[in-house]
Amino acid sequence: MAQVTLEPVNRPLEDLPPLRTRRTKHHQPRPTARRVIREILLLAFLFGVYNLGRYISAKHTGSAFAHADELIRFEHSIGLPSEAEVQGAAFRTPGLVQWANRYYAFVHFPLTGLVLIWLLIRRPAQYANARWALAALTGLALIGHTLFPLAPPRMMPGWVDTGVIFGQSVYGPSTDSGVANQFAAMPSLHVGWALMIAVFLIRYTRSRWRWLWILHPLITFAVVVVTANHYWLDGLIAISLAVPLLLVFDSRRVHRDSTPAGVGQRSARVVAVASSSSARTR
Repeated sequence: MAQVTLEPVNRPLEDLPPLRTRRTKHHQPRPTARRVIREILLLAFLFGVYNLGRYISAKHTGSAFAHADELIRFEHSIGLPSEAEVQGAAFRTPGLVQWANRYYAFVHFPLTGLVLIWLLIRRPAQYANARWALAALTGLALIGHTLFPLAPPRMMPGWVDTGVIFGQSVYGPSTDSGVANQFAAMPSLHVGWALMIAVFLIRYTRSRWRWLWILHPLITFAVVVVTANHYWLDGLIAISLAVPLLLVFDSRRVHRDSTPAGVGQRSARVVAVASSSSARTR
């Protein structure tokens, strides 16, 4: 029988070819029905707490309009374009304002709720951080709505309340009607929530088209201006609050192999090269 000898491998470890490893798929446990009900009740409670701001700020009607005058003057002083002119341009496009009203009324809350339910069922490991990011933004907004009640543009001279004109208003004909706080313009939760929802879907999905979700906050920002529900600064401040919260509540984790990096991986590569050399000498 011929004797087989193995030639030593003198190549430095850094020159060894990369060792391909198979990625393991991590299955996330599905939430129980009890947890789903608990989360729905928690979100309903948070929404109820937020609505308390409606009754608090409704007592400050005079300051809400005074704040609106101050904000309009400030926007003009820093060179922001007039929201009234943007709205006037939208009226020149048939059907655009009606479409904006529907987007404002029927996309904001339903889409936010659907994304949270999807995260809870399909991405339970990421759901908690998404929920608390939205809750934190809502809490900060509640403070802003309480300390700085602000009359929206639709209540000011020079703007048109598009919802009332076309019968699509979610607030009703007066400041005491409707289901939402009408003086809660600063910051805009429509814009803040839309940005968060877009980031959640970009983070936690893998489709090549997922980046199109960034259109949602952009469209929402345009819609709240066209419908005269918010000023530019309402949306800009909402974004400035949402971005750091999105960074803090980022639950993404890098799934690493159980084999220790460094020595373990280099040893595996040495074994692979030695086995290849042995096979060639036989």
